[in-house]
Amino acid sequence: MPNKPNLLFICSDQQRTDTLGAYGNDWIETPALNELASRSFVFENAYVTQPVCSPARSTMMTGLYPHSAGVVRNSQPGRPFSNLFPDAKTIAEMVTDDYVCAKYGKWHLGDDLSPQHGFTEWVSTEDAHDNNIPTFIDPENKDRKSDYFDYLVGQGHEPEGDHEEHKSHTQAQRGYFPMEDTMAMFLSRNTVDFIGDRGADGKPWLMYVNMFEPHPPYNGPLNDMYDPTELPMGPLFLKKPGENTPAFNRVRAELHIAEAEAERPDDPESYWRELRARYFGNVTVLDRGIAPVLKALEESGQADNTIIVFTSDHGDSLGDRGMINKRAFYDEVARVPLIVHVPWMSDGEQRISGSIGHTDLVPTLLDLMGQDVPDHLQGASRKDVLEGVGELTDDVFMQWHGGAATVPLGNAEVERLSEIPWRCMVSGDRWKLNLSPDDTCELYDLTGDPLELVNLYDHAEYAERVRDMTDRMRDWQLRTGDELAL
Repeated sequence: MPNKPNLLFICSDQQRTDTLGAYGNDWIETPALNELASRSFVFENAYVTQPVCSPARSTMMTGLYPHSAGVVRNSQPGRPFSNLFPDAKTIAEMVTDDYVCAKYGKWHLGDDLSPQHGFTEWVSTEDAHDNNIPTFIDPENKDRKSDYFDYLVGQGHEPEGDHEEHKSHTQAQRGYFPMEDTMAMFLSRNTVDFIGDRGADGKPWLMYVNMFEPHPPYNGPLNDMYDPTELPMGPLFLKKPGENTPAFNRVRAELHIAEAEAERPDDPESYWRELRARYFGNVTVLDRGIAPVLKALEESGQADNTIIVFTSDHGDSLGDRGMINKRAFYDEVARVPLIVHVPWMSDGEQRISGSIGHTDLVPTLLDLMGQDVPDHLQGASRKDVLEGVGELTDDVFMQWHGGAATVPLGNAEVERLSEIPWRCMVSGDRWKLNLSPDDTCELYDLTGDPLELVNLYDHAEYAERVRDMTDRMRDWQLRTGDELAL
């Protein structure tokens, strides 16, 4: 193990697990990530802590569950400049002072423009993020723009968005930029420069690169790369949730399928196929942005001294169960890729079975870096699993605190149902229990029913399992200060 290993943490946005070769996909072009997986630990079942952006990202930064970090919704008002609780430290505030700590790309935890929480190197990309919550931006800086904004204007892309005289390049507009002007390539070039600088000065470093792709609007420079008529759809495609499933999911499925039918009354399936094709194109855009970064590590001589992590903040239904987007505990949304490369431990592709939650990332990485692991972290180091002397047998927990935040979800009924809270547990023996005080609860056998099609919650023969898992979930709530009454 090197004395002061570096950390390169790459997070995509809204990327499904089944978009990578390491998870069985043999037709989406992701050569950089496939090559990385071929020499890394590949976790078969990694779960976010909340299937929506800001809360999930808070965990990846702090090692805390969203309710403990202070970020239980997107665009959460009430705290100046940062969603995070004032005492919620990020990993950049936990490493020794000799580390150069960088955050490039999406922050989504408050003020996206200003370096904070231990990160001193900062490349901003979201000049309009949460600009409708005034406390997030220092009034003196309300007219500031992101680094990406300035780059795009320099390339001749005039901003289209206008919110209270705040000009921005909208997500829809950014979907039409050429490859070199995508956020993936912009962040890639900046990250390559950072790696080169560290290779020159020899300082240890920690870098979080938060990419935007393949996040909606499902549009990008590789829209035509994949033929919609040839896409494999899978068994869940447009399969509506059954009657004994949560109303939140059933109502969303009805809405999203109706929207597709209104958009393409003669061939609604083509709407979904084309959306998927464009999404997969953006997965390849992401990979092309990652490739130069990995190459820069090798060429600068830092590859043998750098831990690499690749994961995502959540997945996307993409028409599975008739739904689109996030906000569900089903595996196509809550389960994400997790690839970890540790040069002095990785020997080819090594599969890690069992389940792991994102709360374990920060303590594991600190342990791998030879740093102290603070006692307040709510996950555990899994270094022993990577060393081959431990197994993933613990329960994994997820949460949903409700809330449409500042984005409309389609209609008033969907938004009402979105306010109902949930808690989820994936047991060490691969059962999933979804509990809510005001909607239909669920129990799935992930080994025998990996597609989560048969809800066993009300089956008498599984009553004892429900009781036992519920007790363990309550124990977890007590340990972490989660006060939701289930």
